Amino acid sequence: MKEILNSFDPITLEQMSAIRLMNRTDTKFVTTTEQLRRLLTMAQKDYFVQEIDGERIAPYYTLYFDTQDCAMYTAHESGHTNRQKLRIRSYVNSGLNFLEVKTKNNHGRTKKKRVLVHEFDPMNPERNICFHCQNREFCEYDDFLRSNLQYDPFTLSEQLENRFDRITLVNKGLTERLTIDTNLRFHNVATDNYRFLDNIVIIELKRDGRVDSPILTLLKELRIKPQGFSKYTIGSAMTNEGLHCNRLKPRLHTIERIIA
Repeated sequence: MKEILNSFDPITLEQMSAIRLMNRTDTKFVTTTEQLRRLLTMAQKDYFVQEIDGERIAPYYTLYFDTQDCAMYTAHESGHTNRQKLRIRSYVNSGLNFLEVKTKNNHGRTKKKRVLVHEFDPMNPERNICFHCQNREFCEYDDFLRSNLQYDPFTLSEQLENRFDRITLVNKGLTERLTIDTNLRFHNVATDNYRFLDNIVIIELKRDGRVDSPILTLLKELRIKPQGFSKYTIGSAMTNEGLHCNRLKPRLHTIERIIA
């Protein structure tokens, strides 16, 4: 994969800051590492690859929180259009960690609010984090959560962690970003179950409205179709047998077929 990425022209974080995507639409695709290699080879002339400190593949870590009865998971699995997620997202190479609230409204729009988290180590993540004003280490986040989260922070605990490697492409017209996540690894904190999806690739196209996208033609040529994929929801369903997942079963079966 690195050899293919080395053939792309690079783009820096500073250059990417000019890409605003004010009227953004997001579309996800699920495929295999073999198909990804083909896609990258075909996309070289139309895209830049993000490069940070000479690296074109970046490791990420995410820790998701939920209520004891997994109310956030249930809202997503039940198809509620107004739902939220709470997570700590770590950009491992840069050492930046953010506490993030993601809210999806009934118009299909997703808004993300975040605040910097201090002294969090994604390589040795802390357990039993308590977002409560009496917990001196995390009391500074209490106001942020109560302003942006629909749930009582004190009812939340760690549920799922995942790691993955991300490639970020930008089209040369600077109207879209493409994030490509590989090597997905899930660990359910509540059940202590693990699931690795080594051959699964999640592609997310983020573009400015409905402008033409070079990648859509290539995806169609490779017969890679749009398909939703929530890392928290899919990872939870795969690692916690106690969760209801009837609405997810077709998607889970598709993923299992891709793995096979």
